[in-house]
Amino acid sequence: MNRREFLKAAGLTSAATLLPLGNLGWAARLSDADANHKRLIVVFLRGAVDGLSVVVPHGESAYYDARPGIAIPGPGGAGGLANLDGRFGLHPALASLMPLWRERSLAFVHACGSPDATRSHFDAQDYMESGTPGVKSTPDGWMNRLLAALPDAQTPTRGVSFGPTLPRIFSGKRTVANVGVGKAAAQPMPLDRPVIGDAFDRLYRGDDPLSRAYREGKAARRRLAAELREDMEAASNGAPAAGGFVSIAEQAARLMARDKNIQLAFLAVGGWDTHVNQGAAAGQLANRLQPLGDGLASLARNLGGAYRDTVIVVISEFGRTVRENGNGGTDHGHGNVMWLLGGAVHGGKVHGNWPGLSEENLHEGRDLAVTTDFRDAIGAVLSRHLKLNIAQLAAVFPKFQTSPGKLDILSG
Repeated sequence: MNRREFLKAAGLTSAATLLPLGNLGWAARLSDADANHKRLIVVFLRGAVDGLSVVVPHGESAYYDARPGIAIPGPGGAGGLANLDGRFGLHPALASLMPLWRERSLAFVHACGSPDATRSHFDAQDYMESGTPGVKSTPDGWMNRLLAALPDAQTPTRGVSFGPTLPRIFSGKRTVANVGVGKAAAQPMPLDRPVIGDAFDRLYRGDDPLSRAYREGKAARRRLAAELREDMEAASNGAPAAGGFVSIAEQAARLMARDKNIQLAFLAVGGWDTHVNQGAAAGQLANRLQPLGDGLASLARNLGGAYRDTVIVVISEFGRTVRENGNGGTDHGHGNVMWLLGGAVHGGKVHGNWPGLSEENLHEGRDLAVTTDFRDAIGAVLSRHLKLNIAQLAAVFPKFQTSPGKLDILSG
């Protein structure tokens, strides 16, 4: 058994050549060019958030006709939405994001999503993370391919995923730091035990690529652990911050503000599958949207000056039905809304081609149609913000010709 097989058998690596950094992640060697300081953060809302309750088409009577029990009241009334542009309004639970809208660093792309019509969470998430809708055989994720397309840097923390496991979107040949969140972030792992750590140090003391990657990965984990412990100890007399996504977003922002080597980051938030008792201005969905909005506002604030050079993209695998169901909820749909935050965002605007909610314009007679492929919207960010050329875009989204000039979603 060779060393790589031993690591696999011990559960310490994967077929994607990951190297262990415990709860603080996985790391790999990159090449020698300098990274630029433009950042991209992707936040994935797993479970299919109801985009029609996030950015509400309050100017259309069809919206209120289809949702007599869960429609968000119009602006001005009790529990009313925040008016955005006369046609659309923002769910009142997301009030903490309105300052970003007013300063024009928050925008939305409505009727956006995947062209694949699946209503399976598993398949839709896989397609959106692989960047190849309808193709299950794609071996890697589009953010991993993006790492390969960007100029390389001498750091194993170029890309970071905040969460317990490496997500599909970051799987592939380029490995990334997989950082635990909350209290798990700085907990020790087996390799931190001196007997085990010394054994691995002796095993990987050579000058081969795997040994170098192991040593660099270990050094990266040590640095990230120290930074996260410092952040935790500074809050509440050393106690880690609590509060779900808010605390995770604060942790991610402070780490990225401190470590300029981090260029790509990924976070995921679950709990959006609201088939029953979804609620309107208050209730189940609102209870999830408020910490999400507060977390995104905190992410923007705690990035500090780096926010100017950051684009945050919030996506979900598909939307939900236009009509509410008999259980006071919504079922799996099609079109959704993409959120964009950051200094480079052409904000204060709802972008995209809005198809309307009249029955003849609905997808399969029940869902918001998709008029903007999510790859076109993300492609515009990659082209304008990260300066990818057409060939590089084609490598990130294979077999799809992105139209980055189709959407004016970035300023400058």
